[in-house]
Amino acid sequence: MVWTSLHANIHRTIRLRNLLERNQRLLIAVSGGQDSLCLSKLMLDLQPKWGWYIGIAHCDHCWREDSQANANYVKQISQNWDIPFYLETASQSLSSEAAARNWRYEALLKIANQNNYQCIITGHTATDRAETLVYNLMRGSGADGLQALTWQRPLDDEIILVRPLLEVTRTQTGEFCQDFQLQVWEDSTNQDLKYARNRIRQELIPLLQEKFNPQVESNLARTAELLQAEVEFLEQAAKELREKAEVIDQENSSKTLLRLDRKILQKAPLALQRRAIRQVLQKIMPNSPNFEHIEKFVALINAPNRSQTDPFPGGILAVVESEWICLKNK
Repeated sequence: MVWTSLHANIHRTIRLRNLLERNQRLLIAVSGGQDSLCLSKLMLDLQPKWGWYIGIAHCDHCWREDSQANANYVKQISQNWDIPFYLETASQSLSSEAAARNWRYEALLKIANQNNYQCIITGHTATDRAETLVYNLMRGSGADGLQALTWQRPLDDEIILVRPLLEVTRTQTGEFCQDFQLQVWEDSTNQDLKYARNRIRQELIPLLQEKFNPQVESNLARTAELLQAEVEFLEQAAKELREKAEVIDQENSSKTLLRLDRKILQKAPLALQRRAIRQVLQKIMPNSPNFEHIEKFVALINAPNRSQTDPFPGGILAVVESEWICLKNK
């Protein structure tokens, strides 16, 4: 086996960041594109050092005429490498990129649970991280959205999603595939400019590289990395603030769900107030709260007595009662 600098970098990244452990069962998500093929080859080459049991999973969205041929190609690669192959095929049309992504993770989780895999490994790169930061910035996401694509996150109580390539660019994965003569399956949808992410990839990032900074891709990915640590710290601090301010109303639970001590919240910085309130709203709303939901709740921290919000989705409203903000059923 040829040991390259990329092999050494990924081996070191996994060890130093504690992304994976020895002798784990790993399910690699493989589309057939250059990133997932590069990932698969790297993980297989590292396997003797770590003792992993590796399988490959492919998700067929049925979006393209060649999707079945694509799936067969990934299956053939798995057979050539003598590792288990799993296929999940969408049974209905997926209306958007978000719907496809949600279905894909559900499918991978199903395969992992049924076959006792502990980790799902994906080939997201520094390039993906940079594109996601730009995409979420334009959508108006806060720091949480800008630091999306973390190194690892739990998918359920037992299975972890891991992204070992977040310091590797798409240029590097392409060169790796060429060096090892890995035939890449070209996904035609990656060139379709009706998708915002493709326009970012094909038009915006190259423009920024040419006109502003050739290293913009790496710099954006590094920004996401810095934001990740800061978001984790702020979320923990907000959790401690929320738990200190929060009182479950036992006496009148049919009307008041919980109360928040305004005096405790008033002493905290605005950034922590917003995060603590968002955590509260996430527990009572059917969907994630937006900026407007959070801001109208935060305004009650210093509002006059008897001030209240209009009902949040789900029918609950917040009312100021002396030193308390009370969440009540409408």
